[in-house]
Formats: sequence, C-alpha cells, structure tokens
Amino acid sequence: MHRHKAFLLIPLALAACSKSAAPAEREGAPLGAVRVTMPASEPIPGQPAPDAKAAWVASPDAHTARFGVAGQGPLLSLECRAGVLIVTRHIPAEIGAQALFALQGGGRILRLPVDATSVPGMRGYLWQGTLAADDPGTAVFMANFSGTLPGGGRIEVHASDVPRALIERCEVAPATALQTDAGAPV
Repeated sequence: MHRHKAFLLIPLALAACSKSAAPAEREGAPLGAVRVTMPASEPIPGQPAPDAKAAWVASPDAHTARFGVAGQGPLLSLECRAGVLIVTRHIPAEIGAQALFALQGGGRILRLPVDATSVPGMRGYLWQGTLAADDPGTAVFMANFSGTLPGGGRIEVHASDVPRALIERCEVAPATALQTDAGAPV
C-alpha cells in the first residue's frame, strides 16, 4: 500500500520542483522590455476604422503622395527623391527587420524589398523600400492594387491620378535633388 502512495507522490514532487524557463532574450530587443497587450476595443495602430474611406492626397510641394483616411496618419506613401521612388508602408516594423512588400494590381506583381526604417517625424520604425521612378514595376501604383506585408496585413488601395502624376514627374527629373528651405540639397 505504501508503495502505491509513493508512486503517486513522485509526479507531484517533480512538478513542484520544476521551474519554467525564463523567456530567451531576443537579439536586438531592448533590455527589460515588457510586452503589453492592447485592449480588444482599440483599433490596431495604422488600421483605419472599417467604415472609413481612404484616398490619395498630394503634398503641397508635389514630391509626396499619401494614401490614408483624412485626419489620420497615412497608410502608405510614395515620395520622389532624385528619380527614386521611396515607398513607405506606415505600420510598425521591428528594428533590423527585412521583408518583401508584395503588391498586385494593374495586371502586374511587384515584390518590393523593404527594411525597418526610422523615418524623421515618425515614432519607431516603419517599412520602407525604393525603386527607380522609371522601373516598370511602378505601374502597380497607377491602378487599383493590394499589398501584403508579413505581420502587417493587407492593404487595398484605390487608383488615383495623384500617384500617377508623382511618378511621371519623378521619371522626367531624375537628376534634380530636393531642396530644403535654405536651398541646400537634402
């Protein structure tokens, strides 16, 4: 009888002695970082309300086109710098992360390499990639298109003349650098 009780107590004793391993530190993660969950009632940052209507808007200097909901930050932006189109997907990215931003529309597929990039005036890191303004892949931005990014979900973008005009201007002026207010090249 004692023998059976001892066998029953061994698993309980082992369970009491075992200790769960501490989570491994991720390389490049801040020390002592604490993961916080968002309440289910709050929308994910960078995601518009389901009934919101997003649209393209050109910046006053005509060097940037932003797609998003009025009164909120952009979901996607295109910027022209010296004949290069800078594509920014405005969703958080982890430091050092790299991915392919898969874009499909207008009968084309573009797999744009993007990196987690610190963008001036923005908090944290966002996904950003570049391609030449005269690259045939820019045709994706001139029609209705969808884009997916690992961990960033899917974005549906409506066609507009705003990105088309930006890309066309960027193609014809590849050698001109943007100027700051002081007149010095950026």
